[in-house]
Amino acid sequence: MYLPPHDPHVDDPMRFKPLFRIHLMERKCATVECMYGHKGPHNGHIQIVKKDEFSTKCNQTDHHRMSGGRQEEFRTWLREEWGRTLEDIFHEHMQELILMKFIYTSQYDNCLTYRRIYLPPSSPDDLIRPGLFKGTYGSHGLEIVMLSFHGKKAKGTKITGDPNIPAGQQTVEIDLAHPLQLPDIENLRDFSELSRIVLEVQEQVRREEQEREQRPEEEERSQPAASQPATSPLGGEGAEGEETAAGAEGTTQDKAPASQPFVLPMGVISRNEDYPRTCRICFYGTGLIAGHGFTSPERTPGVFVLFDDDRFGFIWLELKSFSLYSRIKVSFQNAQAPSQEAFDEMLKNIQSLAT
Repeated sequence: MYLPPHDPHVDDPMRFKPLFRIHLMERKCATVECMYGHKGPHNGHIQIVKKDEFSTKCNQTDHHRMSGGRQEEFRTWLREEWGRTLEDIFHEHMQELILMKFIYTSQYDNCLTYRRIYLPPSSPDDLIRPGLFKGTYGSHGLEIVMLSFHGKKAKGTKITGDPNIPAGQQTVEIDLAHPLQLPDIENLRDFSELSRIVLEVQEQVRREEQEREQRPEEEERSQPAASQPATSPLGGEGAEGEETAAGAEGTTQDKAPASQPFVLPMGVISRNEDYPRTCRICFYGTGLIAGHGFTSPERTPGVFVLFDDDRFGFIWLELKSFSLYSRIKVSFQNAQAPSQEAFDEMLKNIQSLAT
């Protein structure tokens, strides 16, 4: 199991934790050992469910328990998973979330199902190379997100989840057709100014979607393809000047746009204050929020901030919160999707599992 580094150190390397091992014996026999817990390897079982899916089961779950009971198990889990003790966590809401995560994960430590995940295909027109990223999620700690590109949209899909938003859900969506022009550094410190800019773009996006819905299908079919304006994946649909130019700057990694100063507005909370102070380009986007148990989910406006080839951020406008994401640089063998269609199908499957 690859675990994210301790919160909020997104640039630290992933941690490795073995979960099971297989001993190949003579006469084509094999033994399976569960590696979970602190009492050493013990008897386990592996079953192939179907193509690209298998499950593991521990046959001696008493090896997962500790002599000090659940309290000792929780304190050990907290130290290993979060790199801190219960006394370090003063915020009552954070204590509640961490306890919920412990209860949830410890329920499934004896039987796990594994499904293959493809890494997203890349294109020369992608804003940056797609892949897996570690991201800060407030009191939930660090989570793993997969960034992929789909025409004029980019999607951040949760590979690991939390009590509010489960794995498989689309945590952020970036509208590459709507770059944001940030105010100068002094005005950027004013949250109301940033909020005004974002909400204006949100209203523009809403009007454009409404116009598309109202446009008769017959009219769309009658228009010859040649009459459609050619736009790059990052080109704007509105004013030809600044939006298209801003988008064109970031069409490929080879054409790196000039950086601009960046600072979080006053009042926006960030788990990691060590975020970059310059960025390349920003886009309008939406982020998924929900109550405990994925209740009342809704997409809310935000700002996608591209810092460099390996780091980006997202300002959650409604939450007044900032998430910083850093690329996972582990090399996974045989993980590339055989086609865009296979990757899209995998995204649908993991989302349906989550719901």
